[in-house]
Amino acid sequence: MLRSVIRFADWTLGTDTEPGASGPVHEIECTTCGEVSDSAEERTTPEEWALGHTGRTPEHRGYRAITTSFLRVTPAPGNPYANQTGAPPRTT
Repeated sequence: MLRSVIRFADWTLGTDTEPGASGPVHEIECTTCGEVSDSAEERTTPEEWALGHTGRTPEHRGYRAITTSFLRVTPAPGNPYANQTGAPPRTT
């Protein structure tokens, strides 16, 4: 098995656009009691939850919006892995 170590190769970090990758996931947390909405890819479901939560408990009016984005590291142009598909060989 051929192994090589590549030092100082450039990589980029950005939004995961691979096929099947999830978009951002949204949640809302009540800052009064800590209860959290279900997660959803669209914002309306957590927002509706927050409005309903305040409707049931009118003194709970502060919320934290939580958005989780998914990232991927990819080889930058000039990186020896830039034209390869799949995972690079591991070196140990």
